Amino acid sequence: MMTSLSSAVSGLDAFQQQMDIIGNNIANINTTGFKSGTGNLVDSFSDTLQGATISGANGTTDAMQLGTGVTTASITSDWSTGVINPTNNNNDLAINGNGFFLVQDSNSNTYVTQDGTFGLVQTSSSAANLVTTGGLNVLGSNGKPISLPITNASGSPMSTWTVNSTGAITVTYADGTTANGGQLGVENFTNPQALVSQGDNLYNNMANAGPGGVVNPGSNGTGTIEQGALELSNVNLSSEMASLITAQRGFEANSKIVTTSDEVLQDSVQMKR
Repeated sequence: MMTSLSSAVSGLDAFQQQMDIIGNNIANINTTGFKSGTGNLVDSFSDTLQGATISGANGTTDAMQLGTGVTTASITSDWSTGVINPTNNNNDLAINGNGFFLVQDSNSNTYVTQDGTFGLVQTSSSAANLVTTGGLNVLGSNGKPISLPITNASGSPMSTWTVNSTGAITVTYADGTTANGGQLGVENFTNPQALVSQGDNLYNNMANAGPGGVVNPGSNGTGTIEQGALELSNVNLSSEMASLITAQRGFEANSKIVTTSDEVLQDSVQMKR
């Protein structure tokens, strides 16, 4: 009887974690570049009541095992690309395919992200850095912050900047001249599941994720760049709602087992008295 109680309690814990994961997925349905998570359940260690034996005269005796519940083995992310949504904002960039933008904070800590909601911050009278909404510098293929020349030699100001599908940046000035604005870099990983979320759509622990090296977009298995667009969350709301109903029913069923087991234990105590 105690086994049924402990198994049901493990079920309550596992289905609560499932609902936590689903709740986080649904909460981030509009988060740029968000990747949905999935909790993977496995059965707990089973008590062996009787081992399997093979006897020529008496035949085979099958093993008897009693399960002790369930546990969450892992929480994995779905790294498939979300829908690329046009925004008509020149500062927004999306990676259409695999890959991550590299960004760096003021302490030179490097992170990766798939959120291309960028902006320009002027650092001098002639230059502006490409930065995230949190103020982190976006890095180029050379590993340095991308700095756009916002005025040319004659003093003409920048009128616009563009980036092509392979990450080459071109700055256009008011007088019609152009200049090279740098090269955007991206990175891909052989095991992105090892990346650790740091909030603000940032990930680190890149060394353990199998980094493929900083490359130009469109090479080494990375996707190409789309300017004026953002990658939406890849959360499938219909699937999440179906999973939520399953988790809720599983939680309720395990709650019933806990209640029933408790009642039987109470009856057993009363019988002893």
